[in-house]
Amino acid sequence: MTREYHLQTSEGDLAPYVLLPGDPGRVEVIASLWDEAHHVATNREYVTYTGTYKGAPISCTSTGIGAPSSAIAMEELARCGVTTFFRVGTCGTFRDGVDNGDLAIFDSAMRLDGASAGYAPIEYPAVASHEVTGAAIAAAEELGLSYHVGTTRSADTFYARHPRPGSSFGGFWQSSWEHHFEDLKRLNVLGAEMEASLIFVLARIWGLRAGGGAVVLDNILDVSGDSGEFDPEDQFEHGTDKIMHLAEFGCETIKVLHESDAA
Repeated sequence: MTREYHLQTSEGDLAPYVLLPGDPGRVEVIASLWDEAHHVATNREYVTYTGTYKGAPISCTSTGIGAPSSAIAMEELARCGVTTFFRVGTCGTFRDGVDNGDLAIFDSAMRLDGASAGYAPIEYPAVASHEVTGAAIAAAEELGLSYHVGTTRSADTFYARHPRPGSSFGGFWQSSWEHHFEDLKRLNVLGAEMEASLIFVLARIWGLRAGGGAVVLDNILDVSGDSGEFDPEDQFEHGTDKIMHLAEFGCETIKVLHESDAA
């Protein structure tokens, strides 16, 4: 049986529903919540588990960081029979009133990545499946988690485009970055991450389903301004509960979808 080049998976290895975290280390954390889970393959940044969660067939594959590696994962997952993709990750926010630890459920994305333009012109919208978004909202409500629904900004860079010099190596900075984050706030953008736009575009052009959600780690305008800086050590130290809530949220979303599809 042919194995996919990067994922090292074959048809029959995967459930129709797959969760897509970026971090390979989160796959086993997510799978620990399942009724049954087994390791399928590990290669490069791609780790895959398959099993069942409350009666729902479920898989989880890490995508690494950003849209290009996510595109490779989605191509090979779709060839193995996956029909529903749900991105689970972390994000920042531009909105007031969104607290650290809240869930951001993405119904659409700004395409500031480069990989999706290789598949569809920039005018093509990055929109989540209505069914998947509805399942995510139902899951968050069932779990009693605080959530917000809206548009995310998916970009290829982590350190660039911050409003003040200092984020990029050597203090490199462009004047056009100065008001970028403030403009995103004016556009009512909810989240900032690096993968959702690609995932939404590919699923839509292939006639498949996709959605996404993330746990909010910080307000980007606060940590990028004069009032403070993003502290990754603090996020690692206090982020365990947030990641477990994210894992449970993703699994419950798949359960809701499976029950709806079966009905």
